[in-house]
Amino acid sequence: MLNSDNYFDRENQIKYMSVSQFKAFEKCEAAALAEIMGDYEREKTTPLLVGSYVDAYFEGKLDLFKENNPQLFKRNGELKSEYIQADQIIQRIEKDPLFMFFMNGEKQVIMTGEIEGIPIKIKIDSYHPGKLIDDLKIVKDFKPIYVEEKGKLSWIEAWEYDLQGAVYQEIVLQNTGDKLPFFISAATKERVTDIDIIEIPQTYLDIELEHFKENIIRYDGIKKGLFKPERCEKCDYCKATKVLSSPRKLEVLNYE
Repeated sequence: MLNSDNYFDRENQIKYMSVSQFKAFEKCEAAALAEIMGDYEREKTTPLLVGSYVDAYFEGKLDLFKENNPQLFKRNGELKSEYIQADQIIQRIEKDPLFMFFMNGEKQVIMTGEIEGIPIKIKIDSYHPGKLIDDLKIVKDFKPIYVEEKGKLSWIEAWEYDLQGAVYQEIVLQNTGDKLPFFISAATKERVTDIDIIEIPQTYLDIELEHFKENIIRYDGIKKGLFKPERCEKCDYCKATKVLSSPRKLEVLNYE
């Protein structure tokens, strides 16, 4: 039985595909597989931990989060400035009635299903049964983001939160029969925190679900050893595991 205690266990990481796994495979198949198999661990960056800090608060598990992440604190036991800011973000969120309405659904709801015959797992930040699906995001700001080969995109599309919404909607539909709208409740890490609630249009969700279906069979096949993962040769994992075979010509650099 999948639960909050074993959700990230290696056995379940291998058995189930998740949105975060899928996005990792899109960035670098080799790094994604190595992480799933326990051969590589991504660094817990401060921006990631700030988001997790706020998530833990609304899940009611902030004390446990602090206990498991001593890097949040200075040597004197005080919170580092980034996490003091996280507390300020929480306070700003709690001042807004609409934001809190979206956040006051059932917390961290786990569901499983299948897409293209492949087991999928999801964990919903705030689930309002029969009404809506909501996910909390703590981001740098709400400015558009340049994505290589795609150009300038909204921060929602750049971080593929529309893809997340598509998968969540499909798995909830399979479990309940309800095709629910998907929302992002977001706050920024700016000096003055900005807040927003975004509904992802159904047309976006439909397109991203097809995108997920088109690639999931290959990524699942990589996990099962049926396909050899491709290396991006740009990420930290590829840099750390690169094996040189021969010198390169200077002219090659002009085409990278």
